[in-house]
Amino acid sequence: MTECNQYRFEFASTSGTRQIVAEFSGGTITSDGGSLLLKETDAKMNLLARFSQCFSDRRNPLRIEHTLEQMLRQRVYSLALGYEDLNDHDVLRRDPLMAVLAGKAEPGTDLLAGKSTLNRLELGTGTPSRYKKITFWRDSVDELLVDIFLEAHQVAPAQIVLDIDTTDMALHGNQEDKFYHGYYKHYCYLPLYIFCGDHVLCARLRPSSIGPAVGSRKEVERIVKQIRQRWPSVEIILRGDSDSARTNS
Repeated sequence: MTECNQYRFEFASTSGTRQIVAEFSGGTITSDGGSLLLKETDAKMNLLARFSQCFSDRRNPLRIEHTLEQMLRQRVYSLALGYEDLNDHDVLRRDPLMAVLAGKAEPGTDLLAGKSTLNRLELGTGTPSRYKKITFWRDSVDELLVDIFLEAHQVAPAQIVLDIDTTDMALHGNQEDKFYHGYYKHYCYLPLYIFCGDHVLCARLRPSSIGPAVGSRKEVERIVKQIRQRWPSVEIILRGDSDSARTNS
């Protein structure tokens, strides 16, 4: 039988010394190789392992196929790589590289968690429930963000600036607490953020039916208290727009 399929294509060389070819025998390949740099960074910071300690896992240990830390790693790395939808994990759960990132013992053989399993992980509300075996402790997550910021400094700075602001998170479905915002002119959430330089100290998801500064005082007081415990003498400057000047925020 005549072989009609071409498995190798040759292209003109620009240097004259190297041959440029295209083949289809590369095996399993990926376009997400840069994620290994994220994995190395996380290994130095020990961030995701500490993040997993902010959760409570009440599943039967004898029936666990995917550990809590593996699921968190899978979800966090997929978000970092641009795979926002849980439906993406119908394919990603078979990706050997994603298995390496998640910490599976046999990448390429061990399947990762599917979209339904990850969905149950994300349904936790931060409060104990008999129906949700995995839930997070919000206070622990909040403290971890500030701890990471503090650990990034070998010595206490003389002064820091806390930037407080909100922004719109556009919604395109029938999400809970969906409201139309007159300034942004679309349906959205209105999360509250507090930064210090490049560090995120607070990220609080909120509906857009409230004022931009609502709840900000509580978050600032919490962050300042935690910073003062480590750096009692640091000068703290709070910077925000005019709405942040409300005394009842």
